[in-house]
Amino acid sequence: MAAPGRLLLLSCIAALLLLVLAPNGAAAAGTADGSEEWGYVQVRPKAHMFWWLYRSPHRVDNASTPWPTVLWLQGGPGASGVGYGNFEEIGPLDVALKPRNSTWLNKADLLFVDNPVGTGFSFVEAGNTTLLAHSDAQTATDLTALLVKLYGGGSGAPLKQGSPLYIVAESYGGKFAVTTALAALKAIGQGQLKATLAGVALGDSWISPEDFVLSWGPLLYQMSRLDENGLQNCDKIAQKIKAQLKANQYTEAEASWEELENAISALTNAIDFYNILKDSSSSDSSAAAPLTASKRQAWLRRKSTRPGRYLRSLMAAEEGGLQGLMDTRIKAKLGIIPANFTWGQQDDAVFDALKPDFMKPRIHEVDELLKLGVNVTIYTGQLDLICATKGTLDWVQKLKWEGLKNFTAAPRKPIYCNGAEAAGTEGTQAFLKSYKNLNFYWIMGAGHMVPVDNPCTALKMLGDITQSPAK
Repeated sequence: MAAPGRLLLLSCIAALLLLVLAPNGAAAAGTADGSEEWGYVQVRPKAHMFWWLYRSPHRVDNASTPWPTVLWLQGGPGASGVGYGNFEEIGPLDVALKPRNSTWLNKADLLFVDNPVGTGFSFVEAGNTTLLAHSDAQTATDLTALLVKLYGGGSGAPLKQGSPLYIVAESYGGKFAVTTALAALKAIGQGQLKATLAGVALGDSWISPEDFVLSWGPLLYQMSRLDENGLQNCDKIAQKIKAQLKANQYTEAEASWEELENAISALTNAIDFYNILKDSSSSDSSAAAPLTASKRQAWLRRKSTRPGRYLRSLMAAEEGGLQGLMDTRIKAKLGIIPANFTWGQQDDAVFDALKPDFMKPRIHEVDELLKLGVNVTIYTGQLDLICATKGTLDWVQKLKWEGLKNFTAAPRKPIYCNGAEAAGTEGTQAFLKSYKNLNFYWIMGAGHMVPVDNPCTALKMLGDITQSPAK
């Protein structure tokens, strides 16, 4: 067997040999065997979005159950799906470039996108921040423009027209997912997009900021991370956020949200917002190395909701980490990234550009998808705080969908993994409640990043969502 370094070098050479200019003027490339393609699409003048498609080696040609494609949308806003989702969560290789047994390629093809423009390897020319997306709606328009190009038809189109597309999102990516799904459906109806939207899955998604901040204090109190005084303090700030949102004071609400996060960090001795059983400063948290107090404060000042693991990976760039990988071996393999551009160079500007929409809810968009008959799956990690299960359940109850009453009354069924139901060895891994086109998964033992914390259950869930014909 060839050494990993040699294999990567050969892959880089193959990619460079296949470098082409796509019909839309965007650079595109891929591996010699066709298992991977990547490229840029100019979604607006001087705004370039990067995508990376993996074709599954487990593909099954089944006319009755077509092979699915999953579009993974990362959160932040400003976190790279091409980086984090790919190498940290569900792609074929981990950060050490070793095979991931739980890759979602076992069930579907995977399309990673650095979204919004300015995230990861995506960029706006000359760093002109006025060209960034300044609303969730603009992000949806950009993503739909990307999909129109990728489903463009002809032998050179990366995605097959009519093949089932599932949009799966994490964190703030859930807001992108629902707005993009509606924009895509409109484009499909107008004949511009030749795709079949088969479903949307919202993982620990920032759909209703109000419901999440109201859930934080009581949850932390019940978990012994706050006392009565701390609970009162946090609830006071949460109620202020609620009042600001009612008055449509979204900028003020974002500032109060930051105030609440800072208060919780101080009152809980720096709990990990993405796994309530851990401290963000502990060696067993999402970080590869302990946080120092100065680094923790630096992250708080960045006002970013990127999951803690993401932020720590960014900070680890000083020693290499994911940043080092993306800017060296991955950039060399891709061969089309601008030479003077580093991965994540415009990330912070992406978050700042979307601040006006950050605290706005997207419950109405979920309602619209359900009413249109789109299959919607919501999944939530038991140990997540930032998008806590209680907050998720609360915003679901605000849906005006006609099936909500029956959904609420439906029984839950336990989910097991790897035959544990028969063996009785691993215990309950999740619960599932379903009614018509709404499914809700409670994932046990998982925090914000479900595929990382409970990979077997996440993969089983994906197979159920996509009805993948994979064996």
